[in-house]
Amino acid sequence: MARMFLNGQAMEGGPFHHHLRGAPLIAKTRTAPGHRFFSIRDTCPGLLRDPGVDTTVEGEVYDVPDEVLRDELLPNEPAELEFGIIELQDGSSCFSMVLRRGELERGGHTEITAFGGWRAYLKSLGRDA
Repeated sequence: MARMFLNGQAMEGGPFHHHLRGAPLIAKTRTAPGHRFFSIRDTCPGLLRDPGVDTTVEGEVYDVPDEVLRDELLPNEPAELEFGIIELQDGSSCFSMVLRRGELERGGHTEITAFGGWRAYLKSLGRDA
């Protein structure tokens, strides 16, 4: 089992939630301070660790079986993201999808950190999460 922080379309009620195959929700929480948040083509978000900021991002932690992670979640992630480890607000570590190294420099991603989470960003676009 892998503790996985989800902050986009696979969260409860999202269109990719079915990829979790019933993995249990452990907590609704936030990242530790020091994370920025980007929209990738308004289809999914990406986290970026930045110790120079004091911002956090909302999300959900699931206890995901290894085969679900390998066969369902990871293959459906966009190329702009990579599997990583982040820190949560309680100080614990957790797996998450993060912006791939070099992606920020490539440009083209909209920073959405000020929204605090994917659902709030989608709401600003007039869309439901």
